Amino acid sequence: MKKTFFLILLTLVTLPGLKAQMIEAQFGDSSFVSLLTCGPGEEFYTTWGHSAIRVCDSTLNIDLVYNYGTFDFSTKNFYLKFAQGRLDYCISRDRYSDFIGAYNYERRSVWEQHLNLTRQERNNLFILLEHNYLPENRYYKYDFFRDNCATRIRDIINGSLCHRYVFEPSDVDNAVTYRDLLYAPTEKLLWWRLGVDLLLGQRCDKLCNSNEYLFSPLEMMIQTDTTAFKIKDANGKLIPQVDSLGNTMFILGEKRQLLNSDLPPIPESFSPTLCFWLLFIIVLALTIFGWAKQKRLVWLDEILFWIVSLLSILFILMWFATNHYCTKLNWNILWANPFFIYYAIRLRKSNKVVLYFGMLLELVTLIGFWFLPQSFNAAVFPIALTLFIRLLDKCRNINN
Repeated sequence: MKKTFFLILLTLVTLPGLKAQMIEAQFGDSSFVSLLTCGPGEEFYTTWGHSAIRVCDSTLNIDLVYNYGTFDFSTKNFYLKFAQGRLDYCISRDRYSDFIGAYNYERRSVWEQHLNLTRQERNNLFILLEHNYLPENRYYKYDFFRDNCATRIRDIINGSLCHRYVFEPSDVDNAVTYRDLLYAPTEKLLWWRLGVDLLLGQRCDKLCNSNEYLFSPLEMMIQTDTTAFKIKDANGKLIPQVDSLGNTMFILGEKRQLLNSDLPPIPESFSPTLCFWLLFIIVLALTIFGWAKQKRLVWLDEILFWIVSLLSILFILMWFATNHYCTKLNWNILWANPFFIYYAIRLRKSNKVVLYFGMLLELVTLIGFWFLPQSFNAAVFPIALTLFIRLLDKCRNINN
């Protein structure tokens, strides 16, 4: 038994240019590979769940979990690299008992889906995972949408198959966007959803094909339920694989829930949209009061304009100074534009033409809710309206 396992590990080291379909199977008939999907935890970054892959063969005394979502807090300039999208993530390998114990401690749900892989394919997958786990292959540049704990598993399963295919890109009838898939688990996390909507740009509104759905671990679990194997016909066209009885062969075998979350339900949060409509009403009332009393309300503009200035700087940095795919082309820069830095510095002496241009950008944002290629959070509408009112007040004061 130990000798067989040693030979497998030796193979890993001696085949740097590994091709999965050429490896002789070593696993027994009782071995299995399964997709582990972990539900949300108490921290916001766990909202969309997590994926890992389990490889088990009792005859070889193997029961391991491979996890592509690991990073090192001791990394030099950790927070800067994380913010810039330049933090290295890596694959980790744990005993199944340790993995499930950690999620039990965190009180998170875990589901297991056994995959209908042949013995050869299970062996291929194990070899590929071990090859990825080598120190020189372990690290990769994480991308939340295109290269994460779920997409890595999707791709390595594809790479382990022998003359058949799975997770093939195709359009789906009810095509949704990345933003739609992000929204699904955040129904009650309205303030976090606002933050996500402010930071993510136009690329987040791209329609996803069936393959791109799988960036979300929870969505990957759902999709795997109905994902069939495909093979090439005589003309090279991909068609569903069927068994000897003509039944379509699906990737998913047995599915069961290993852990059930007992975390308290997420409380309802006060709507940010309602909050900013209330802010608009207050600012409008103060503005009308200022007009009646001929007061400029410089203190109000100073607060609003400096906050928006900081947001503008944040949007610019996330657009141009990071590697994050979906923070580019962020049209929130229209209402939180860099001109507010100028307005904040020159509260009493702003140029009228610059003020008019700022008002125009706020109007574009308000009208753009219906025609711009990016979906805005509903709370942005009263924010833009509030800023328009204050810029209008500054123009009025200049004219007077």
